[in-house]
Amino acid sequence: MEQNDKQDTYMPMTSIKSGKLTQVAEHVHCFTNQIVNLYFVGQAENWVLVDAGMPKSYNKIMEQAETLFGENTKPKALILTHGHFDHVGTAEELVEKWNIPVFAHPLELPFLTGEESYSYPDPSVEGGMVAKISDLFPEEPIYLDGNISPLPEDGTVPGMPGWKWLHTPGHTPGHVSFFRESDKTLLAGDAFITVKQDELLKVVMQTKEVNGPPRYYTPDWDASEISVQKLAAIHPKAAGTGHGIPMFGDELTAGLQKLVRNFKTIAVPDYGKYVEGQAKDE
Repeated sequence: MEQNDKQDTYMPMTSIKSGKLTQVAEHVHCFTNQIVNLYFVGQAENWVLVDAGMPKSYNKIMEQAETLFGENTKPKALILTHGHFDHVGTAEELVEKWNIPVFAHPLELPFLTGEESYSYPDPSVEGGMVAKISDLFPEEPIYLDGNISPLPEDGTVPGMPGWKWLHTPGHTPGHVSFFRESDKTLLAGDAFITVKQDELLKVVMQTKEVNGPPRYYTPDWDASEISVQKLAAIHPKAAGTGHGIPMFGDELTAGLQKLVRNFKTIAVPDYGKYVEGQAKDE
């Protein structure tokens, strides 16, 4: 399996929640890896990993897997919300170690098999320090060819009985979220997040607020707004997002409703290369 050197570069970013494990719902645990979340879904011999964290995080993820499920454990699959570097940073190593299948939306596959690279992050966008340094982030694809397959067309999620995947583009073309109807648990990826990801202090302190996807790395704000509306309409009771602290109940509902009502003022930046031609409402 070919290794991408830039994708394998340690990014010196952290938060007060880094290394913490939080239960989101029954058999759903959120692990905060520096500034991003990944999810262990399932139990004992029947679990999957949703997203694969930051580069150079292999040992930390393996330790958490063994803490939850025992020594020499391995998941049934790796399921990806999308392929940005902070969600697939350890994917190649984990897949090689475990020899497991990987699933993502068909539109995301070119970025996971070395065929295409994402558009560059936008350090010129309105936002804080994280936005300003975003041109340092890796944008090259990773190489999972031979292990990766498209998610099933019927909306089911391999290894996650009772869950459905939802296409929630905008942040990336093939971004997906996962929803369990039985208890209204949502894994939203970066379709919306619960921290203002472009501001360094808020990222470090994990200041909680429902916000749109990272503004320095979202090329289609119109699609992103529709995706947020779609997720709010299913009325989740618990949500784990790609960045920020899990949210629940009335706080989550109120935050999502506010984001839907004010998406263009809360989420969409006033300027930046990805908002040209997508004018904000006055």
